[in-house]
Amino acid sequence: MRYRGSILGDLLKPIDRRQFAAVVDRHHGDAYDKSFDSWNHLVSLICGQLSGARSLRELEAAWQANTHHHYHLGVGKLSRSTLSDANRRRPTAIFAELFGLLVAQAAPSLRRDGREMVRLIDSTPIPLGKIVDWAQWNGRIRGLKLHVAYDPKADMPERLSITPANINDITFARQMPIEQGVTYVVDKAYCHYGWWTEIDRAGARFVTRRKTNARFRTIRRRQLADCKGDGFTILGDADVRRATKGNVRLDIAMRRIRLKRDNGQILDLLTNDTERSAVEIAALYKARWQIELLFRWIKQHLNIRRFIGTSDNAIRLQILAAMIAFLLLRIASRLHRTAMLPIRFAQLVGQCLFVRKPIARIDKPPLVNPHKPGSKTDPNQLNFSYA
Repeated sequence: MRYRGSILGDLLKPIDRRQFAAVVDRHHGDAYDKSFDSWNHLVSLICGQLSGARSLRELEAAWQANTHHHYHLGVGKLSRSTLSDANRRRPTAIFAELFGLLVAQAAPSLRRDGREMVRLIDSTPIPLGKIVDWAQWNGRIRGLKLHVAYDPKADMPERLSITPANINDITFARQMPIEQGVTYVVDKAYCHYGWWTEIDRAGARFVTRRKTNARFRTIRRRQLADCKGDGFTILGDADVRRATKGNVRLDIAMRRIRLKRDNGQILDLLTNDTERSAVEIAALYKARWQIELLFRWIKQHLNIRRFIGTSDNAIRLQILAAMIAFLLLRIASRLHRTAMLPIRFAQLVGQCLFVRKPIARIDKPPLVNPHKPGSKTDPNQLNFSYA
């Protein structure tokens, strides 16, 4: 009989085991936990994310109930104490580097397609509250912060970082390499004139909101060929220069675009893009809402609100496993060309992790013992039943 892998096994196929082993060796990931290696650790955490396991005991029970699938997944049995020790000691750099490998594999070549390249940058808090006593307080929450650079065309995060909650958002942005030809769309938290200058000198663009205390002097007003956009109206477009105060300088060409949303809110946008129209720039900033939807989706459908460990290392590993699981779902959905909504696909995967059938038929019954309609006979005809 032909072998058919499980849904979880098919999800894990994009991970190159040789590359993963090289990453583990580079970070000495199996130095302390030889009986429970990094691959076992990764698969168990991904399984916990997709199944919604909320505790070590729940994950162990679900894992041990499917031991007949372990051989084909390349994993073994799981115990709570072993997983807890691995969560506390295994380097987070292993999962972070695996995330980068999956992004490089999944991201399409937008440059060859000739499409514009846009990156949305933002962060979301990971509240820990009274779960731990080591988390930093930033004035609003006690916990961590997840920073993400999101590619809206590919619909997937491209870079991420996990920092204490009191780390400023601009710190993550300044650590990112700036790509030529890319437009970075950010909110007011990323107001840093030095970073803006670096983007401009690298041949990239940025779109952001103006802070209320940032003063700019109008140099020339631009004519508006089109004022109406999707959900907003352009009120003004002008070339501006920062009104110098002290030693803070911003010696790059700047535009200020004022728009009014349909709900009456007025926004001032700043950009160094002198070629796009005002409507196009305003539409780029409106698209920044996609990264907020990404954060909401991850928090609602993956397990980064309840943690199966309380150490800093364990929580970071669980967040990284959630982001890896998100990428695997996106890759599988595109590879098998599923037409269903991402939320429905994730729900079905969580319910069918160890079911042996193709991902492309995840929403259909298995092709086993199909129903065959009986022969059409006269109901008045006498039928013989032989014992």
